[in-house]
Amino acid sequence: MQLFLIRHGMTKGNLEKRYIGCSDEVLCQEGIRQLEEKRDAGIYREIPSDAVVWCSPKKRCIQTAQILFGKREIKIEDRLRECEFGDWEGKNYMDLRNDPRYQKWIDSGGTISFPNGEEIQAFKERSVQACREILRWEQKEKNYVFVVHGGTIMAILEQFGYPQKGYYDYQCSNGEGYICVAEQDENNSPILRVQRRLQ
Repeated sequence: MQLFLIRHGMTKGNLEKRYIGCSDEVLCQEGIRQLEEKRDAGIYREIPSDAVVWCSPKKRCIQTAQILFGKREIKIEDRLRECEFGDWEGKNYMDLRNDPRYQKWIDSGGTISFPNGEEIQAFKERSVQACREILRWEQKEKNYVFVVHGGTIMAILEQFGYPQKGYYDYQCSNGEGYICVAEQDENNSPILRVQRRLQ
């Protein structure tokens, strides 16, 4: 069984390096162009035509899946959405550089939660639980694609990825991601053996 993890294409907020979590942005024109170029260059060619496509409910993910997979059925899972960034939603470094709470977050290595946002651990747990349940529900299916967010990919691979790495070690650019071989341990939890970057 293979699992392909793909981060959505670029949005205006991504271009401006903003924290975009619960905001429901669409892809920008540059993001659409990049995805089409990557698709036409064949970087997604290893994804089997029978792979089951799961998607975050956010427009940027659904748009990405439609560009990459045409009219293939897309299944939506709400728990695969991005972390909610609270007071930092829609802001970037220039907006936040004088906020002492932001400096405290940077000093923590990004491990503390966002002010008035989602608890980091709660975000990770819902992402991980969604992945675990999807891979259990459809064990007869052989291959899966998750078109999701950067944070979602990092949360899933921090928990299930092999070799084991930290959360931020699994960052990836828009339209890119990872190819994994999905196995299950004795407790029916996923083991995702990372084969290579999808780029």
